[in-house]
Amino acid sequence: MLLNYVNSALREARYEILTDDKTYYGEIPGFEGIIANADTLEDCRKQLKEVLEEWILLRVSKNLPLLEINGVTLKVTDVA
Repeated sequence: MLLNYVNSALREARYEILTDDKTYYGEIPGFEGIIANADTLEDCRKQLKEVLEEWILLRVSKNLPLLEINGVTLKVTDVA
């Protein structure tokens, strides 16, 4: 379920080459603060995935809701 959520979010990612330094910038629309910047597109994608994973862990640790993406949701339940 977690992998499905991450992959769904990454499918929405948008990338562009920055004209001033020719690096790649990536973001996931709707996910505030989920951005990455790297020398190659592959590295930018990897960074974006890492930032997304950290965002998920932070929100779970603070018991904050997670966004729905393409009909995919993650729900955290209390565990004894």
